[in-house]
Amino acid sequence: MKTLILDSKKQLGARAADLAAEAIRSAIRAKGEANIILATGASQFEMLADLVREPAIDWSKVTMFHLDEYIGLPAAHPASFRKYLRERFVEKVGPLRAVHFVEGDQPDPREECRRLGRLISAVTIDVACVGIGENGHLAFNDPPADFQTEEPYLVVTLDEACRRQQLGEGWFKTLDDVPRQAISMSVRQILKSRRIVCTVPDRRKAEAVRNTAEGPVTNLCPASILRNHADCTLLLDTESSSLLTRPL
Repeated sequence: MKTLILDSKKQLGARAADLAAEAIRSAIRAKGEANIILATGASQFEMLADLVREPAIDWSKVTMFHLDEYIGLPAAHPASFRKYLRERFVEKVGPLRAVHFVEGDQPDPREECRRLGRLISAVTIDVACVGIGENGHLAFNDPPADFQTEEPYLVVTLDEACRRQQLGEGWFKTLDDVPRQAISMSVRQILKSRRIVCTVPDRRKAEAVRNTAEGPVTNLCPASILRNHADCTLLLDTESSSLLTRPL
């Protein structure tokens, strides 16, 4: 895992977008299409704002897969990750080759997992743009995460630390409003991506960053598994990197 520390969120987002765009353009040159995974949340604001402005990307050749979504939350809800990605990405880049959202309000979440699993299993992901949670989660794989399952998407139960993060970021009015379950891409599916760009700003993520970069590789800090990936870049700002003790 390569680690980069930038001076600000703005620089962090710009560099992450550059890396993702490079992977997308390279895939299109090599095979005429690109398959990407996009995350949501406050950590991705600047990255997505820069990614949609990247030049020389034929978005009509790009298929987007969605990382995770709350179960039971309608797509129009202010905290819906589908709404987030539609407004911040899909509607800004024009028609994509395909968009595969996690439809968390389907009546059978496990069938939704199987539907998405069939779709993503048929392609190779060229770049996954992800973040890390305050509890070290990767997607909605809270600790102790399942590092073994080969299922591409899972129904997961969110721990309290995860739910409090969503509340603290302002997506919900009360903790009781935060759903207790979600559909999440699995850890092993994320690791199948050719390249991973992991963007983590803010002081509140500093402990999770230290555990990810310097602690043991363990499902108690799910993001630590990124150290086993052949082409993962962890992008930090001065705040999120503030607890690191080893030279980079």
